[in-house]
Amino acid sequence: MDRNSIIGLVLIVGILIVFGIMSQPSKDQVEARKLAQDSMLIAQQAEAAKQKEISTLRDSISIKEAQLPDSIKNRKLSDQYGVFASSSNDSNQFITIENELLKVKLSTKGGRPYSVELKKYSRYDSTALVLFDGDSTELGLNFFSQNKLISTNNLYFKQVNGLKDIIVRNQSDSVALRLYAGENSYIEYVYCMKPNDYMVRFAVNFVNMENIIANNSNSIDLNWSLYVPRQERGASNEDGLTNIHFKHFQDDDEDMSATSSDTETKEVATKLKWIAFKQQFFSSVIVAGESFNNASLTSTPITDKTKYLKMYKATIALSYQNKPSYSVPMSFYFGPNHFLTLKKYDIDLEKLVFLGRNIIRIVNQYVIIPVFNFLSKFMLSYGLIILLLTLIIKTALFPLTFKSYLSQAKMRVLKPQIDEINKKIPKEKAMERQQATMGLYKKAGVNPLGGCIPMLLQFPILIAMFRFFPASIELRQQSFLWATDLSTYDSIMSLPFEIPHYGSHISLFTILMTVTTIISMKMSNTTMTDNQIPGMKTMMYIMPVMFMFMLNSFSAGLTYYYFLANVITIGQNEVFKLMINEDKLLKQIHAHKLKPAKKKSGFQERLEKMAKQRGVSLPKR
Repeated sequence: MDRNSIIGLVLIVGILIVFGIMSQPSKDQVEARKLAQDSMLIAQQAEAAKQKEISTLRDSISIKEAQLPDSIKNRKLSDQYGVFASSSNDSNQFITIENELLKVKLSTKGGRPYSVELKKYSRYDSTALVLFDGDSTELGLNFFSQNKLISTNNLYFKQVNGLKDIIVRNQSDSVALRLYAGENSYIEYVYCMKPNDYMVRFAVNFVNMENIIANNSNSIDLNWSLYVPRQERGASNEDGLTNIHFKHFQDDDEDMSATSSDTETKEVATKLKWIAFKQQFFSSVIVAGESFNNASLTSTPITDKTKYLKMYKATIALSYQNKPSYSVPMSFYFGPNHFLTLKKYDIDLEKLVFLGRNIIRIVNQYVIIPVFNFLSKFMLSYGLIILLLTLIIKTALFPLTFKSYLSQAKMRVLKPQIDEINKKIPKEKAMERQQATMGLYKKAGVNPLGGCIPMLLQFPILIAMFRFFPASIELRQQSFLWATDLSTYDSIMSLPFEIPHYGSHISLFTILMTVTTIISMKMSNTTMTDNQIPGMKTMMYIMPVMFMFMLNSFSAGLTYYYFLANVITIGQNEVFKLMINEDKLLKQIHAHKLKPAKKKSGFQERLEKMAKQRGVSLPKR
C-alpha cells in the first residue's frame, strides 16, 4: 500500500471518528432524551398504578357483587351481557394440545390460545421458545347482540369433549370450546392439530345464532393481538427484521415497516389470505379458509426491548351470514420461518423468508437455497457448509473472474504507454488526455470496461448472500470456531462503551472481511492511472470501512462468507498471475494494433454516400 493510500485510510478513519463524535447527542439533547424517557417511564408507572387501582377496584366490586343477592347479580349481568350472562362468570381452565413440534395451551376464558411453545427450538438464553404467553395475547370476536357490544375475550367457554390434555401422535385430534347464548345457541371454537405439523386448524361455528347476533351484520370482527417477545441475542438486528406481513387475496404480499419508531396503523380495504406477526426466525400467522374481508393492522414499538420488541394488533373482518348454522374455517401457523417448511403449505407463506426481490430472490430461491440444502444433507458443520458453498459459487463464477482479471492485465501492460500520454498532455487538457487514452485502448483492442462488466454480473450473487444469511434459520445457534451462533454477530471482545454506528463489541469475522477486502481491492487497483479522478484510489477504500461499521452486528455467517470469498479471490489472482504472461500479452496487443482496419460494410458505405450528397459529415469511427 503506497503512502497516499495510507494517508487516505487514516483520513477516512479520522473522518469516521469525528463523525461519530459529532453525531453523538449534545448535553442538552441527552438531558432532553432522558427527560422524555423519564416522562415515558412515569407515564408507564402511572398507567401501571392506574391498572392496579382498577384491578383492585374490580376486585373490590367483585367482592361486593358476590355479596349481593343472586337476583340483583343476575340482573346486572343480564344488563351487561344479555343472553351471554350465564357465560360471564366462571373459573378459568386450561387445555393442552400438542404434537411433536407444538405445545398449545388453550384458555376457556375467551376460548383463545393462551400460550404456544415450539418444542424443537429454544431462546438465545436456552429457555423454552414461547411465541406468546398469558395475558400478552388476546383473540376474540366483537359483535352486537340485543344492542350490546359483546367481546368474547371476557366470556367463558365450555369444553365439549372434557379432555384436559391431548397429545397428537398418529391422527388428527381436536378440542371444541363452546360459548353458550342459550340452551341450543352457541359459538364454537374448534382447534385441530395433526402429527408433525406447525399448522393448527381453527374454525368458528355459529349455531342457532341468527336471532342473537344483529341480523344486519354481514361481517364480524376478530380481534387478535400479542406482545412479540425477544428470542435472539442481537435484539436490534432481530427488531429490524420483526414486522407485520400480510398477503392480499390472489395477489402479492406486503409488509409494514420494521424500523418505525412510532405506532403505525395500516387499513387494508381489500381481501386478505393471511396475516403474519413475523419475527426474524419465527412467526404467528392467521390464515383464512377462503379470504378475510379486510383488516386494520397496528404495530407499536416498545422502548425497553429486554423482554418484548413490539406489540401487534389486527382487527380482521370475517364473513358472516345469519343462518341456523354457519362456519368460518381458518388456520394458525405457529412455527419457524423455514423456507421449505413454509412452501409446502402452498399459500405463499415462504414469502415470510425475505430473500430480496426480483433477480435477487430468483438467485436465492433457485440457486443458493438448493445448493445449501444439498450440502446440509451431509451432516457437516455449517461453517464447513458455508466454505463449500463459497467454493462452488466462486468456481461457477471463475470464467467471469478470469475475464475480469485478463482485462485488468491488458490495461496494466498498457500503463507505460498511458503514462507517456500523460507526460505529453498536461492535466489542464483532461478531455484531450482522455481521448488519447481511449484511442490507445481502441487500437490495442482493449475494453476499459471489460473488467467491470464481469464484476457487475457477479453483483446479484453478492447481494443475494447479503439477504440469504440473516434469513437462514438453519444457522441459528450453530457454532463455528469462535462464533457461538452463526445467525448473529460473533464477539471476541465486549467494549465498555458504545461506538456510534458500530456497537459495543468487536466482531472478528467482520474485521477479517474488511482486511481481506482492502487487500483484494489493492491487488485489483494496480491498473489505476494518474488521469483518473483525483482521490479515486483513496475513495475506493471507504466502502470496506463503511461495511465494517454496517456489518459488525450482522450474521457471522454472512461476514464469514465474505471473508472466504475475499481469500479465494486473492488466491485466484495469484493463480492468474502465473497463467498470464504479460510480456506475451503485450506482444499480442501490439500485433492487434498492426492489423488493418476492418473493411467498411456495404451499409456503412451507403450511409456515408447519402451523407456526402446532403453535405453532412458522419463522426469518425
